[in-house]
Amino acid sequence: MERFGNVAVYLSGELGVPVEYVPVKNYAASVTAFRNDQIQLGWFGGLSGVQARLAVPGSQALAQGDEDMKFISYFIAHESTGLERSDDFPAGAEGMSFTFGAQTSTSGRLFPEFYIREETGQAPDEFFSQVGFSGDHGQTLRLVSTGAFQVGALNYTVYDTAVAEGAPESETARIIWQTPPYPDYNWTIRGDADERFGEGFSERVKAALIGMDDPDLLASFPRAAFVEASNEDYAPIEETGRALGILD
Repeated sequence: MERFGNVAVYLSGELGVPVEYVPVKNYAASVTAFRNDQIQLGWFGGLSGVQARLAVPGSQALAQGDEDMKFISYFIAHESTGLERSDDFPAGAEGMSFTFGAQTSTSGRLFPEFYIREETGQAPDEFFSQVGFSGDHGQTLRLVSTGAFQVGALNYTVYDTAVAEGAPESETARIIWQTPPYPDYNWTIRGDADERFGEGFSERVKAALIGMDDPDLLASFPRAAFVEASNEDYAPIEETGRALGILD
């Protein structure tokens, strides 16, 4: 509330309508809130944004972080595995235990699973001895750092922040591989927003998001800036989600 409540205040001033930040517990809850019209604008992960737009016809991706078209995931391993960082997929992790993040996380599950399948020709539960879902990126880092899981995949910004802050978890959990870049987080607005708030409202929201230049507000995400986005930018996520059976 402290972080994103200020973003709501900014949007209220820019748009001339009351804006309230509505917290949700996880990705699935954000899509449900969007579908049920409990929220009209959402800051989604790549996959949850696709799910939200499929759930509400006409919905549009408006903006993304400047970093979000080149997002990556890290594969990390506990130091006891002996695995080292490489440009090549860590084939030596075969037979080890592995954890994703949330089941519908783009960076914590979707693309890590895509590359596991692409690089090994096997499903995760065939390549690894045990596969789990930690629920979020921070928990993935903690589980790998303690050795509860030998290997895991997570959002690169979470790991880099842990290193920058000197978190002890980053000392025992090391990066062993990073995925190729892919699109991720996005602002998405419901398809009926213009009908409800007036013609051109969605474009005004887009302009307000792209024009957000207050460093403190941007640090909430964290992003250096927001740039224009479109639904087409996230076509690779929809294609991958359908290929893995995550999207119908």
